[in-house]
Amino acid sequence: MFYQNGGCDVVNKVTGKLLTVEKNKRPPVIWLGTNTCAGDSISFLNSLDPGFLAIISDLIDFRYNHFVMAAEGDMSTGVLNDAPVERPGEYILIVEGTVPTCADGLYCVIGTRGGKPYTALEAVRELGAAARHVVAVGTCAAFGGPYAAHPNPSEGKTVQEVLERRVINVPGCPVNPGWIVGTLAHLVWRGEPQLDELNRPTLFYGETIHNLCQRRHYFDSGIFATRPGEQWCMYKAGCKGPVTFADCPYRQWNGEHVNWPVKANTPCIGCTSPEFPDHTMPFFVHLPDIHLPGVTANANRVGALAGALTALGIGGHLAVSVLKSRVAKTVKKGFSPPRPGLDVLETTPAGTLASVLKKFFHKKP
Repeated sequence: MFYQNGGCDVVNKVTGKLLTVEKNKRPPVIWLGTNTCAGDSISFLNSLDPGFLAIISDLIDFRYNHFVMAAEGDMSTGVLNDAPVERPGEYILIVEGTVPTCADGLYCVIGTRGGKPYTALEAVRELGAAARHVVAVGTCAAFGGPYAAHPNPSEGKTVQEVLERRVINVPGCPVNPGWIVGTLAHLVWRGEPQLDELNRPTLFYGETIHNLCQRRHYFDSGIFATRPGEQWCMYKAGCKGPVTFADCPYRQWNGEHVNWPVKANTPCIGCTSPEFPDHTMPFFVHLPDIHLPGVTANANRVGALAGALTALGIGGHLAVSVLKSRVAKTVKKGFSPPRPGLDVLETTPAGTLASVLKKFFHKKP
């Protein structure tokens, strides 16, 4: 169940069917695959509740996705040519993958137009300018991800970097089906959802994985796994949960929402973060610790703060993060107890450390 709309869930709890949007009011959706492994498309197709058929029948008017459509050639790309002219301001543009800019975008060609290559760069700019909403699905589209990782020979850029308008970022490598379907449902029924400073829907990216984790009590008790495969807190085994915002611990994966990396005894690798993957590697090495004056607490707890500062600081993000209060937000989310009602165990606040951190971040100049 993703949202409520006038007291009704996206999926009717009795019939199990997706609440229907009137056929003539279903917004057209164009899904562009640029430089991508297509993992986000596959994840979207694996949506279970609601399923793919219900989504395209009752929620959206799915006009284009190179991965699933039968049309090809001019019949296929004709949809892209017609949308900005015939349906300006009506359709939702979803982009999966980075947008190559090297050689005028020739590193990714999605078809031909007028006998010339039709590049992903051209398509994203033209379709993005006339779309009602633009959604960057997956970490590559939202933040660069693996396809813009060093040395980035295609000069791949994020969707936001090639468009002069707001882009809703729904990161993940791949994206969880619930994140993209839930974002689409919100756009159709209620418009743009509340976004954080990175333009991610706070519905899915409003808490750190560390704060929601079922193993948080092991962290607070200082019980750590030393390698993947063990059932304790994965922080010392490289878990990036303290600096990663996503709801994986209670949404989970595998169709029936039965598992997620830490539950499978492997660390979170921070795939929804803008630093992924260049600055969250090596994946199985824990975030470095720092020592603050006057702090007499478990060194591993202090390490969570160090992890926040490290992951946010590398790659030039620190200055922007401080200005936007992202560091303070990460620390607050990482060390505060879970919200009531979530399926996580009760935690014990690190009182001494919390007090020091509060003074540290509220110190007057």
